[in-house]
Amino acid sequence: MSSFDEDFSRAVEDGLHLSKRIGAAAPRLAGGMDRSQESFLPAAPMVYAVIVDPASVDSPDAPSYQPYVYGYCDPPALIPLQMKEIAVEVDCLLDETFVTVRGRWWVHCVSRSRSCDCRFVIPIGEEGSILGVEFNIGRRSYATRVIESEDQIMENIGKTEVGGFLKPQLFSLTIPQIDGGSDILFTIKWSQKLLYADGQFSVDIPLSFPNYVNPFAKIYSKKEKIQLNVNSGIGKEVFLQRASHALKEQSRQGGKLTFLYDAAVESWSSIDFHFSYSVYSGDLFGGILLQSPSVHDYDQRDMFCLFLFPGINQKKKVFQKKVVFLVDASGSMLGKPLENVKKAISSALLELVHGDYFNIIAFNDELLSFSSYMVQATVEMVENATKWMSTNVVAKGGTDLMHPLNEAISLLSGVQDFLPQIFLVTDGAVEDERNICATMRMMLMNGGSISPRISTFGIGSYCNHYFLHLLASIARGHYGAAYNPDSIENHMTRWFRKALSPMVANVAVDAFDHLEEYEVYQLHLKDISVNCPLFISGRYRGKFPDSLKAKGYLADMSEIVIDLKVQNTKEIPLEKVFGKQQIDLLTAQAWFSESKQLEKKVTQLSIQSSISSEYTYMVLLQTDSEKLDTGKLAKKSKSQKHAGPNERLPYLVRDLTMGFGNIAATVENLPTGFGEPKPPDNFDVINKAVSCCSRFCCCMCLIRTCSKLNDQCFIVMSQLCGALSCLACSECCTELCCNGSNYLYSSSKGVVIRGLMERCESLPNLMVIGDGALSSRPTKKLLVILN
Repeated sequence: MSSFDEDFSRAVEDGLHLSKRIGAAAPRLAGGMDRSQESFLPAAPMVYAVIVDPASVDSPDAPSYQPYVYGYCDPPALIPLQMKEIAVEVDCLLDETFVTVRGRWWVHCVSRSRSCDCRFVIPIGEEGSILGVEFNIGRRSYATRVIESEDQIMENIGKTEVGGFLKPQLFSLTIPQIDGGSDILFTIKWSQKLLYADGQFSVDIPLSFPNYVNPFAKIYSKKEKIQLNVNSGIGKEVFLQRASHALKEQSRQGGKLTFLYDAAVESWSSIDFHFSYSVYSGDLFGGILLQSPSVHDYDQRDMFCLFLFPGINQKKKVFQKKVVFLVDASGSMLGKPLENVKKAISSALLELVHGDYFNIIAFNDELLSFSSYMVQATVEMVENATKWMSTNVVAKGGTDLMHPLNEAISLLSGVQDFLPQIFLVTDGAVEDERNICATMRMMLMNGGSISPRISTFGIGSYCNHYFLHLLASIARGHYGAAYNPDSIENHMTRWFRKALSPMVANVAVDAFDHLEEYEVYQLHLKDISVNCPLFISGRYRGKFPDSLKAKGYLADMSEIVIDLKVQNTKEIPLEKVFGKQQIDLLTAQAWFSESKQLEKKVTQLSIQSSISSEYTYMVLLQTDSEKLDTGKLAKKSKSQKHAGPNERLPYLVRDLTMGFGNIAATVENLPTGFGEPKPPDNFDVINKAVSCCSRFCCCMCLIRTCSKLNDQCFIVMSQLCGALSCLACSECCTELCCNGSNYLYSSSKGVVIRGLMERCESLPNLMVIGDGALSSRPTKKLLVILN
């Protein structure tokens, strides 16, 4: 479990323990699992009350007597809120999925006289993008918006950051100061890629809600609703293969299907929503979709989408291949990243068939090759290569990309009757990336009819993913990425399968010869692979003919011609479906050419599609005109007041984009940027015992002793404790007392002495917990521990 996972899980666990104050049961662990193995990371859209002051935790509807708690939680505890309603709509369009989740959550754990921040955490799927979030809390409403980075509104953005990606595929947003007992109505929209394998499209939507989000009272009727709309857009019949929930077919018309799941449930869904379908076709086929721009489209040129499907004809042979694996073995790959890369390459070697050839080059400041020439992919040679990687490929040194690329192209020069492929895996950025792209473009243009394909895979956040994306586009390869070390093997395996099963190479379409003007966002068409249909989009002016042809070469080097039917569509918003793809490719080209014009185009496309880019920001705006109850606010502390209408500034949502790499981090061989240093442990505030240093008396003994002292003696003891704390007694207590804990739990009669607190204001970590009230007059009950 990563440092972030541990910290987040600990905060949620602390919140669940705090929720015992309102009668909630502690979470149950899976059989055989101890607390250190339990993860409370969300597997469905979740909302948490951010608890800084544990005294605010109480039932808003039926307040009960609670032992008062002095102190605070730092970092804050997270109490999962209870969910009252949930509805999901899933739209599968071509190769993209759009998800809309609407729900209602209840701040069930904070008294109505108090308020707290609420954090939304949303897990999203493969290659996902947040498209928008909206909230309604009483008379307040919030919404996200994408704006220009140089927009005037940026000058007035609040310094507070309210969210962003906590880790890959885990988006977070915090809404400030929500009153206890409030209902939160929300709408979340995101997009993610449809996965394709073995002739089937599939989608997984995270909907595994934990049991503790179910309301305590059983009077709430719970209804789950999932609507699934499928529009393949390709004019072929669609067949349902598998579904996790009991979907009922509502309508069917060719490639368009509508399903509905609507059920009364005792508890919310505990499994993800999974759906898979196939598109019937016995052989290769394709087509072109055309669409006129909408009135609000920044680009008034018409749009097109070219698609090519491999079909399910297993008689088509794949190309024999000569493959070079380039593995980054720099010092930053030490540990899990490099080990998982080696596992993925070992699996890819097993995918090679009789007649294929391969080689492996590990690179850092130097090159280390498995062989000086290409070797045949026999069982014995694959085993030798796996053992060689395990023994010889060790993480050390720096990063150099040009040298291993040149070496790989040299190994593949003069290849005939084979499809040459290079797989580049790296976690770093280098200074000569633009030069690498320009050089590779020239070398590949002069490489003959079958030039090497370069597929690229970026690991972590320090490599320049736009450089890798552009290099793959130049060389007809596939781009992939993994930001989490645990996901490297899985993502790389999927990446290999796309590229290692090419059926048709050198695909070309004669469509553009008939047009006045056109723009294609993909630089070159990829090969048609058994495990990867092609979807290419662009803009044009002119008129497409009614039918066109796509040409390419089969594995036996014979030519194949695919008829493409041209049709207009109004039901599939092409600018929405391909928004993310176009932003990424245009950003890569803008980075390479350093073109301000392309940057402006990316900005316009980003704002129109509500997808963040490197040249835009996402902000959270309060969109209502709430009139604040000043009488109510006067009763709250200054830190809890809502901002007035003139003070409502937009809040910045960070960490939504990848950036252009970090050369300095690469040079210093910093670990691959999967997480930040672990923060200090939480202050635990309940159900804890305190053990003290053996050189002093037991804390509980001290408490019992002090309870028997008279007021005068008690004051002397208080002053003595204050004096000792100034003499660094607190450091001793931290290291020797309480096992280094940062907390104290009080007995039911404890009272904090104000005078003692005043003496200790200079101490950095003072936590006093009790159930009495602050008083200027000392009483007999002393309960203060300095840390």
